[in-house]
Amino acid sequence: MLKIENLEVYYGGIHALKGISLEVPKNKIVTLVGANGAGKSTTLRAVSGLVTPSAGKIIFEGKDITGWKTVDIVKSGITLVPEGRRIFANLTVLENLKMGAYARKDKEEIKKDMERIFERFPRLKEREWQQAGTLSGGEQQMLAIGRALMARPKLLMMDEPSLGLAPLLVEEVFEIIKEIHSQGMTILLIEQNAHAALQVADYGYVLETGKIVLEGPGQELANNDEVRRAYLGKAE
Repeated sequence: MLKIENLEVYYGGIHALKGISLEVPKNKIVTLVGANGAGKSTTLRAVSGLVTPSAGKIIFEGKDITGWKTVDIVKSGITLVPEGRRIFANLTVLENLKMGAYARKDKEEIKKDMERIFERFPRLKEREWQQAGTLSGGEQQMLAIGRALMARPKLLMMDEPSLGLAPLLVEEVFEIIKEIHSQGMTILLIEQNAHAALQVADYGYVLETGKIVLEGPGQELANNDEVRRAYLGKAE
């Protein structure tokens, strides 16, 4: 579904991505793990059109979308749940969700999708008219996921969805990821909680300073001694 070929990205003088190649097959969960500054978020930003690659290609459903505008990328079926949630704090829960559907024109279907989001996240329904900035961290994360789903994506990208959440809420977020995936959603996931990410992922890539140094099935990477030492805090 998504194919990245020899992607290079520079931030000023920093060589953030050094020719990475990876694939996200349809209906799979693929995760990128690595330390801060490894290039994980840069990869998602490049796919979203938020940074322009200096070389390489981004292919989505057979189309080269490298250099496309973000709005066209969203319309093509890719959405991002950004790191730190980035909800619109001064807008209500309902208004935030409507913003997720800004590129759509099918009013009746938008209404149905809104109902589905409220079914999936009853707490958002209860707080429909509340300002989003007054929600708890966990509720804001649910809102950020709901907002991304309102665009009816084919590929959902998530950047650190469990960041800053209490352990119980982290568990809940991963249950939501599994549930969304079970309904046919393709997911590209970035997570500092490498253990949790590799447990749910079909396939994983390990990034170090802008390069992919390891890849394989999620469970295989979770059991890999090198990965365990570096990211899971276990030196078996």
